[in-house]
Amino acid sequence: MKQEFLLPDLGEGLTEAEIVQWLVAEGDTVTLNQTLAEVETAKAIVELPSPHAGVITALHAGAGDVVAVGAPLVGFEIEGADEPAPTSPSAVEEGSGPNLVGYGAAPSSGRPQRRARRAIAGAGTVVATDAEVRVAAPHDAIDVLPAPPARGERPRSTPPVRAYAKGLGVDLVLVAAELGDRVITRHDVDTYRERLGRRVDGTIAEAGAAPAATTERAPARPAAEQRATTRIPIRGVRKHTAEAMVQSAFTAPHVTTFHTVDVTATSELIASLRASAAPDAPRIGVLTVVAKAVCLALGRHPGLNSRWDGEAGEIVQQHFVDLGIAAATERGLIVPIIRDAESMALGELAGAIAELTRTARSGKTPPADLLGGTFSLTNIGVFGIDAGTPILPPGQTGILALGAVRRLPWEHRGEIALRDVMTLSLSFDHRIVDGAEGAQFLKAVADVLQEPGRAMLLG
Repeated sequence: MKQEFLLPDLGEGLTEAEIVQWLVAEGDTVTLNQTLAEVETAKAIVELPSPHAGVITALHAGAGDVVAVGAPLVGFEIEGADEPAPTSPSAVEEGSGPNLVGYGAAPSSGRPQRRARRAIAGAGTVVATDAEVRVAAPHDAIDVLPAPPARGERPRSTPPVRAYAKGLGVDLVLVAAELGDRVITRHDVDTYRERLGRRVDGTIAEAGAAPAATTERAPARPAAEQRATTRIPIRGVRKHTAEAMVQSAFTAPHVTTFHTVDVTATSELIASLRASAAPDAPRIGVLTVVAKAVCLALGRHPGLNSRWDGEAGEIVQQHFVDLGIAAATERGLIVPIIRDAESMALGELAGAIAELTRTARSGKTPPADLLGGTFSLTNIGVFGIDAGTPILPPGQTGILALGAVRRLPWEHRGEIALRDVMTLSLSFDHRIVDGAEGAQFLKAVADVLQEPGRAMLLG
């Protein structure tokens, strides 16, 4: 029996995934739950297990291709299985979409279902298209191209191409009417727009026709598109990060406050702990100490560990700390979570941070470990930066940026001495936290870094 495996929903409403690499080939015999491929979603690299045992007859995408959820991914030949009863198109359309657990998608024909368009029979023109594209498109006043035939589905293209066409005011329905049933590319959009743009006095210029004589002008500077550029597709982790940052920046009113603190005592504590640590013990650094100080300070200032529930009209105070640690990876910035960080000792925190960082940089962080943080840290000091204005992860009220530790002349006990100095940058949601509470929290963290013994007062 032939069976098609559709790309499942990999969690959190993700609509597509990129094939990183195939671990099998056409003609291979695979077992149930054998890993077929690694795919990159907007959050992490995920391994896809096989939902069947059998022979692979087709791989419907190659490495680097972006596949929509619900699209055919792998074809199987399964021996000894009965042919499934035929499924009506309406049943397929009304069935629930695929999900990662159980791969419960009903099989469909070659492409995922697309939204049908309403058309008047015999009219020969499209009556309803995407409203947002129609508003932006300038073609309505141009009567030089034949009306496109009525179509029953969305023109085939990728989300970046649709966004690109929308920005240029190009209706992909009209482009598809010329190209036929194939995937529309960015080049197709540019070609169509260039053809429509060749107008003289409101009419389309014939190919090869010279424009009317005008006043002589200096040679035009080459357009930006004609000079050297590199185009990088916006997808995967980068796309998710951009969407999250835009959402946060335009939802929560950010306030950032700064504080520069003498952390010499913390540096001495770290050196002492490392000197006495076992060879296989987790390495304690300034990030670990700051994480512990933050957990202690959040106990005294719960507003920074809260979230805004607009639908319920409530501020939800969370009596646990799921601490996000920003990690820079080759695929972009992600913020994995350390659950119940407030209950961890300093050594446990160091081990959790080390493991979290290794997993993030390998691209193996599970999507579930990127959700639900209550407060976040970002260490910009590792790049030699002193301060910044970090943007809140969506759903969180506070994020603290650690600047570089620098040896600077500093006032100490009435004299000038060389001291280890660091700048802390705290961004918070001003809907939940007033400036006074934000300043008090930042001062509590700084006090622990300046005098680590103060942690005993906050514990």
